[in-house]
Amino acid sequence: MAQSTAAAAPAQGHPKGLYLLFTTEMWERMSYYGMRALLVLYMVGATEKGGFGWTQAKALQIYGLYTGLVYATPVIGGFLADRYLGQRLSVTLGGILMMLGQFVLAMPGNAEPLFYAGLGLLVVGNGFFKPNISTMVGGLYEPGDPRRDGAFTIFYIGINVGAFLASAVCGTLGEKFGWMYGFGSAGVGMGLGVLVFLAFARRLLGNVGTAPKRVERKADVAAAPAVALTRQEVDRVIVILVLALFVVFFWAAFEQAGGLMNLYTDAKVDRNVFGFEVPTTWMQAVNPLFIMLLGPIFAEMWTGLGRKNKDPSIPAKMAMGLLLLSFGFVFMLGASKQSEAAGKAALMWVVAAYFFHTAGELCLSPVGLSMVTKLAPTRFASLLMGVWFIANAVANYLAGLIGGYAEKLGEFDLFLAITAATTVAGVVLLAISPILKRMMHGADETKPMAAEQPGAEPKTQMA
Repeated sequence: MAQSTAAAAPAQGHPKGLYLLFTTEMWERMSYYGMRALLVLYMVGATEKGGFGWTQAKALQIYGLYTGLVYATPVIGGFLADRYLGQRLSVTLGGILMMLGQFVLAMPGNAEPLFYAGLGLLVVGNGFFKPNISTMVGGLYEPGDPRRDGAFTIFYIGINVGAFLASAVCGTLGEKFGWMYGFGSAGVGMGLGVLVFLAFARRLLGNVGTAPKRVERKADVAAAPAVALTRQEVDRVIVILVLALFVVFFWAAFEQAGGLMNLYTDAKVDRNVFGFEVPTTWMQAVNPLFIMLLGPIFAEMWTGLGRKNKDPSIPAKMAMGLLLLSFGFVFMLGASKQSEAAGKAALMWVVAAYFFHTAGELCLSPVGLSMVTKLAPTRFASLLMGVWFIANAVANYLAGLIGGYAEKLGEFDLFLAITAATTVAGVVLLAISPILKRMMHGADETKPMAAEQPGAEPKTQMA
């Protein structure tokens, strides 16, 4: 198993490499969420204004297929990184491909072949980028380090700073000045992310994420037929797969934000605030804004509870995430009732929904990323991170299909079904969380940290 050297950090702080990965992910997420904020609006937009003029159902179907593929390709990217490329090279390659994809979308002419080619480049690039940058965060910390969940929450704040910038920059440019400017600015953001990563990776990450050595790869291949997974490893992989099933329920509901809730806000929500009409794409910034506000609180909370050995189990945290998400959709029920009666719903209904969705997301998503790095056998770390993202792939595809039923069922009935499904999923997960915790065999337990002296040598850690 390859070893990596991470920069030392004080016991109360984090390695400097975390903030490099934070910044790189921030620019990549600006690119992704900038495009996401525009995608369905672009597809249903009038042709005379540069859109395709497609129906809402067709746009949501393509949106679901695209976002599903975005989360499916990390399995391949993770495998290639584990066996051949290394995480660092994979992140660089993925960033370049995604930058090119955004620039292809920005090409004038509104041609369908270019549109699909741009989406294809984004899908492939994300497959290389997404599982590997997340795995590198885990590589900065030793097993049992109580800072790990907090580190992933900090990393998650970077994701959402990027998402906030996406709505403010890409969304505004695309909606107000032209789709090509929105997609083009997303490409520039991704390019900045690649440049920052290349400039500082060697200095701040040590050997974390470097390419596997040829000798080690040959040794792994030779040993693979004779070495089975231990019982503990099998149990831990089962936990990852079981939790991935519940994650499908979460993201299939949560990802209505970029599809159905985006279209609903555009058509049926009164967005006037003191005489100013808030652009629809700006509403995509509400969730990342709440992440930036709440993320540090959650990061400190998980770290503080971990130091006191009072941290809730990972399955229990994720169950809380599902229940908070479900409660958020109660506000969308209120919004749909008001829009049915008065024609438009108050903006605060949607803002309140996003608040509870965000709290649920912080209980589930960064914790889930951290969980995979704790439970996955080191030699399959990026591959299993890719498998984790398969749950997101299925969920995003289902989100598009589910959102499309709004035209047949009406928003109220659809939001009610989503509320019920996520409530049931949360209750079931909470009930079985003690069983899943036992199957982790202590992988989520933290260990006391010894304070490091200034100038101490870097620790050698598992990638």
